[in-house]
Amino acid sequence: MVMHYKEYGDLHKPLILLIHGGGVGGWMWDKQVQYFSDYHCVVPELIDNEANNTSIFSIEDCAKKLLSLIEEKAENKRVIVVGFSLGAQIAIQMISLKSQLIDYAIINSALVTPSPVAEKWIRPLIKLSFPLIKNKSFAKLQAKTLYVDDEYFEQYYEDSSKMKLDTLIKILQENMSFAIPHDFSKAQCNILVTVGEKEKGNMKKSALHLVNSNPNCQGVVLSNIGHGVSLANPEFFNRFVEEWLIDGKLPEGKIIK
Repeated sequence: MVMHYKEYGDLHKPLILLIHGGGVGGWMWDKQVQYFSDYHCVVPELIDNEANNTSIFSIEDCAKKLLSLIEEKAENKRVIVVGFSLGAQIAIQMISLKSQLIDYAIINSALVTPSPVAEKWIRPLIKLSFPLIKNKSFAKLQAKTLYVDDEYFEQYYEDSSKMKLDTLIKILQENMSFAIPHDFSKAQCNILVTVGEKEKGNMKKSALHLVNSNPNCQGVVLSNIGHGVSLANPEFFNRFVEEWLIDGKLPEGKIIK
């Protein structure tokens, strides 16, 4: 399956690959694409809801496809990979497979503490709740947890409504079973790990594990933020990404040690 993507900005400048999370699409990066217009921004779509074989989704497969895309587009430029949630897990897998292709990686809200019990119950629970996906009231509650506001709700609802049952189950299974790959510890690129102060304990634990798994990792717990800093506060997110890339300055928050 070919992975669709869009390109923005200056094709001759450093490349920023923006990998969206589960339940959202490339549109979640609109504010980043606008802000980083003097970079070459590449925004993939991880899920093609029109395809017939999306249930074969895997984090490793996505990582390999995106590494190939970097090889095609980078042309000896600096490469920055930014991932959120499921996209952050894919970024971790990319770093573990071919870190030499990546100069900087920003890992936002990545789950790396597998839950076999939760994974076991995904299929029956999703089968029961799946009809609610097309219920707008339910969708608004879900959107709120991801900081999807009125500007993007219709896009979020459209994407959610098109999601196939098997695809959703497979994505959640991949998400819940993901662990830090063995070769992550060998990655030489600069890595910034962030997690929201209001996120669940297993997300904060995951951030700590990541920071302790690679000497090139720095980590910050972002104050007063839940799951989705780039949508919750895009101005803050854009500013700290830029400052970290240019000066190595860490965003405001509690340092993870």
